[in-house]
Amino acid sequence: MPLLVEGRRVRLPQSAGDLVRAHPPLEERARLLRGQSVQQVGPQGLLYVQQRELAVTSPKDGSISILGSDDATTCHIVVLRHTGNGATCLTHCDGSDTRAEVPLIMSSIKAFSDHAQCGRLEVHLVGGFSDDRQLSQKLTHQLLSEFDRQEEDIHLVTLCVTELNDREENENHFPVIYGIAVNIKTAEIYRASFPDRGPEEELRAARALTGGPMISIYDAKTEQLRIGPYSWMPFPHVDFWLQQDDKQILENLSTSPLAEPPHFVEHIRSTLMFLKKHPSPTSALFPGNKALLYKKNEGGLWEKVSSPGS
Repeated sequence: MPLLVEGRRVRLPQSAGDLVRAHPPLEERARLLRGQSVQQVGPQGLLYVQQRELAVTSPKDGSISILGSDDATTCHIVVLRHTGNGATCLTHCDGSDTRAEVPLIMSSIKAFSDHAQCGRLEVHLVGGFSDDRQLSQKLTHQLLSEFDRQEEDIHLVTLCVTELNDREENENHFPVIYGIAVNIKTAEIYRASFPDRGPEEELRAARALTGGPMISIYDAKTEQLRIGPYSWMPFPHVDFWLQQDDKQILENLSTSPLAEPPHFVEHIRSTLMFLKKHPSPTSALFPGNKALLYKKNEGGLWEKVSSPGS
């Protein structure tokens, strides 16, 4: 069945602006979210989701209480939640393969639904702005269309994307919201930023920069974050890019150069340095070609655990 708002089928295609104007509760929710101040979320109990990553868990999780992601300019952050069992998925979509990613999001939630339960599936879409290349608009349309194509009823609860998440300054456009968090226990979604994006931030960023597909990074049964093993080809002309100034990196390696957060270039440089050091993943990164496993310790921080069989 289709995408629904207030129990009614969503009419597609239409712009995000037209959609919320047809459904005042959607417009009010977007306004309230935009109006929030940004909360800085610490590492305790947090699972930070990078671009092209997906994480899903439920209120039964004893380690993770918050899922979050930020640095979304043209990207969208998607939260899908089952109101019956509280299973919650958060992912950071960049439009690379939306048709494959939405079924992955759906199946990650279904994995928690062994028994027929009361409740419904609710989706929240946040991110993007009125960018010159209309990449945000394209991604909004893709996500709405793909969710509408699923068999299950999906209730659209939050739509704060593209023109609804846009602000203008000196004739340039910027996103209002760059990041959100969701509280697994209470289902609250709020504006957020994340000083700590680990573990293995550069390794995970390298996988995304070299074109890796959307992957699930967390096993809620074992409460472990699972990284790799990954493979990638050497990044083209990595030495050339490392010699370029900030302006060149911004203009060539960003989808929206004017709207990036201040740390974007530094992040790209550190990722490129990582790729120069590791042109292809080796046993140095993944000993025995096994995944790197992390679990929260008693203080709520990530701690490396031994790989199975090592």
